[in-house]
Amino acid sequence: MSVGKQKQFQFQSQSQSQSQSPSSSPPMLSSLQGSLLTLAILTLLSFTYFSLHSLHPSSPSPATATTYISSSSSAADDEQFSDIYHSPEVFRLNFAEMEAKFKVYIYPDGDPNTFYQTPRKVTGKYASEGYFFQNIRESHFRTDDPDQAHLFFIPISCHKMRGKGTSYDNMTIIVRDYVESLISKYPYWNRTLGADHFFVTCHDVGVRATEGLPLLVKNSIRVVCSPSYDVGFIPHKDVALPQVLQPFALPAGGNDVENRTTLGFWAGHRNSKIRVILARVWENDTELYILNNRINRAEGNLLYQKKFYETKFCICPGGSQVNSARPTDSIHYGCIPVILSNYYDLPFNDILDWRKFAVILREKDVYQLKQILKDIPYSEFLTLHKNLVKVQQHFQWNSPPVKYDAFHMVMYDLWLRHHVIKY
Repeated sequence: MSVGKQKQFQFQSQSQSQSQSPSSSPPMLSSLQGSLLTLAILTLLSFTYFSLHSLHPSSPSPATATTYISSSSSAADDEQFSDIYHSPEVFRLNFAEMEAKFKVYIYPDGDPNTFYQTPRKVTGKYASEGYFFQNIRESHFRTDDPDQAHLFFIPISCHKMRGKGTSYDNMTIIVRDYVESLISKYPYWNRTLGADHFFVTCHDVGVRATEGLPLLVKNSIRVVCSPSYDVGFIPHKDVALPQVLQPFALPAGGNDVENRTTLGFWAGHRNSKIRVILARVWENDTELYILNNRINRAEGNLLYQKKFYETKFCICPGGSQVNSARPTDSIHYGCIPVILSNYYDLPFNDILDWRKFAVILREKDVYQLKQILKDIPYSEFLTLHKNLVKVQQHFQWNSPPVKYDAFHMVMYDLWLRHHVIKY
């Protein structure tokens, strides 16, 4: 659900009448004819003016010119973003405003070894959490003045606690005590009951550790690698953090459709109902490469990643956990993701039009999976692949962060959500 603030330029015209005192009074008829002629000319000019401007909008007013110019991209950017956003112009305008104005205050309290530190590492399945902690701390969005902040970041690193051997029960106690100390020490939580606060965590560990504090889960913004609705994810409030396994083993795929000879690919464990069905129905198929396990590394180096390069459509079924890195792997390697799940709030779904670069299916479609993929026209496949390459930058973490990368997209999602907070 998009909560972006749309900017509109309104063009107004003003008609001015001038009265003149003639040196001599002409006859009444002549005067009436002259007035009608003048009125006709003005009417014609007015219609011409508005007709032209309806086709070619004029420059924005001085009050908005700076914002428009600063947010306008090159013609190449216009082409790049035209097919992947719900509203490209709104995105560019709001993104520019976010970069100019957005401020986040990071609470400094708590044990620095537990909270205000980058998680253990910025690699593997927790890379997204680690990169965000690192990027926000060093970014221009951070402010040391809480009175200037739009949002407040609660630097809870459950991954850090997990690395110290902390149990889930103890994590819950630590999180509860820490948040309650912030509530009692600072006035900011109480203004909105935590609606302008957010925390970031990836994988199921963070979800489980915070479940014991309902006021945190229900009130604050959860930026989590757990986009399933059945774990309490609230789309209009929470943000789906993309799980990205960085560093990638191989370079990004793209412009290589001639090498993609396999129709569909999936390899993994049968740890969910949909995966069991997927493997049972299709593992012996000759056009779909469905493997009921990870590809054995002993058979060759990086065979799993290389298979992404050879495939048109990569199947992304839900697993036992509430998150998955398979969609972002597919995007990176240029394989069109096939989302096979009933409950999945895709990362940046309110910004990006996923149907322009992915195939979205319900779990019941698994039985017709092969035919559905074969029925996609080749021209549509080429368009999906072309758009997929365009969105790769949004699912890449960088240090320092780069414009339009995963960090900036998460910040933009937070910027959208701060607009609905009233106090």
